[in-house]
Amino acid sequence: MKMVAYEFYLRDETGKELLIGALPERRRKPERITHDSILNRGRKIAGDHSHVKNIYFVRVDMQGLNM
Repeated sequence: MKMVAYEFYLRDETGKELLIGALPERRRKPERITHDSILNRGRKIAGDHSHVKNIYFVRVDMQGLNM
């Protein structure tokens, strides 16, 4: 089973990029998944003090793990 997750990065004032978190995509309706809705999730991780231009995400496709 294929799973999608997003890794969120924050670019600080020096230009350094920091991984701030990762979240799996759990929405069942693909039409609800937009660029802005994903960035809103990243802002929640980073906090209200961060600006959209400083946050970006990378979509990660993961295969199911056999545990």
